[in-house]
Amino acid sequence: MVFTIILAFISLIGLIVLHEFSHFILAKRFGVKIEEFGIFLPPRLIGKKIGETIYSLNLLPFGAFVKLYGEVDHEKKEYWSFTQKPIWQRVLIVIGGVVSFWIISAILLSIVMGLGTPTTISDKENGNLIEPKVQIAAVAPNSPAEIAGIKPGDTIKKFSISNLQFSIDKVKEVQELTEKYKGEEVTLTIERGKEIFEVSLVPRVSPPEGEGAMGVALVRTTIKSYPWEEAPIQGIIATGNLTVAIIQGWARALVLATKREPTGVQLMGPVGILGLFAQIGQLGINYFLQFVAIISIYMALFNVLPIPALDGGKLVFLGIEALRKRPVSSKTEQQITTFFFVLLIGLIILVTIKDISRLF
Repeated sequence: MVFTIILAFISLIGLIVLHEFSHFILAKRFGVKIEEFGIFLPPRLIGKKIGETIYSLNLLPFGAFVKLYGEVDHEKKEYWSFTQKPIWQRVLIVIGGVVSFWIISAILLSIVMGLGTPTTISDKENGNLIEPKVQIAAVAPNSPAEIAGIKPGDTIKKFSISNLQFSIDKVKEVQELTEKYKGEEVTLTIERGKEIFEVSLVPRVSPPEGEGAMGVALVRTTIKSYPWEEAPIQGIIATGNLTVAIIQGWARALVLATKREPTGVQLMGPVGILGLFAQIGQLGINYFLQFVAIISIYMALFNVLPIPALDGGKLVFLGIEALRKRPVSSKTEQQITTFFFVLLIGLIILVTIKDISRLF
């Protein structure tokens, strides 16, 4: 568990470092002076100047940063100032960091496709299936399954009641048995990573609308791998499909929110994400890499939102400059960016407190 959490932390920091390194590479390519490339956030612990750039290791373990000459102070008019570069070059420097998240995801998913990826199949599929299983895709809040400790990713191996025991191979089997024994205590044999254990619960006779008797969504999966020459294509396709699926999920949540209906969306901070990493890591390297790829896509989409303090916000300021033929003043941009940065930090703190409270 500790090793998985450490690996998860390194993975998250690695994503952000590679993101900032993409800004770094493109800024160098277009002749922008880079004042500092830092891992973690200030205050600085150690730093070494190589050429014109300080490379630093900082105290607060919340990511990384690149400090570009002239990015904040628009009055710096030298050739190597960020502000003096054509807008198209500045747009590429900004958006390059966002694109890097998608590239990382495509690479990771290509590896997963080569090693073998869990694929959803129907109950009707038979034949040469590798490790077919029935897995928990989602658990409803306050449901019998959640109270029993069942988590997404768990596999149902057996369904037992009294002296009867049923091996589970298909989703329909779980659904029929649950329906038959509603209101009675049943025992499920659960596989989670390398751990196998039993949980007891009572399927509800009258579950809330949209929820099943146990309060779980089930899928049947098998392991499917691709030849290594085909894996990169499948990795790119999977990245695109996941991106579309996430955007559609956000859109549905937004529509539900405007109707004041439950969205099913749960905000999660660093602590919550590390907790998920720890759970996913127990399932194997394929699942772990796939989860890192999904987090990378989420970070790309979040970063491109038109919010000051994010890359999307910087693109908005560049768009305004393109329309006005002159940039927003340094002071105004900095004040707006600082305001939204403080809001984001505040949100992260509140969500982190909520994540920690769930652990106790």
